[in-house]
Amino acid sequence: MVKRLAVGLAALIAGVSTAGTQTGLVTEIAVRASDGLVTFKLSNSAGYTRPACASQTSYWIIRDENSEAGKRQLALLMMARAEKLPITVAGSGTCMRWPDGEDVNTLIVQ
Repeated sequence: MVKRLAVGLAALIAGVSTAGTQTGLVTEIAVRASDGLVTFKLSNSAGYTRPACASQTSYWIIRDENSEAGKRQLALLMMARAEKLPITVAGSGTCMRWPDGEDVNTLIVQ
């Protein structure tokens, strides 16, 4: 039991430590009709890390576009794009919505 708890805790810590961050201008927002997937790209691609699952480092993914948080995140992205304001993305360290792109945890408009 203790060993399982230790392994689970180590996996959680590893996941948190590999969450990506990036700051830049929103250059692209895409919403796919077939499944509602929302992806976006930022102008600055240098100097950030991603979890191993995020093999497509060029875009970020809103994890649940149907949730209140997801709707707010999309609105914030559209506003930042329209106003040409820098935005900082903090990832969740997971790729649950799509297997090769990191899920967004936090968006901050500068």
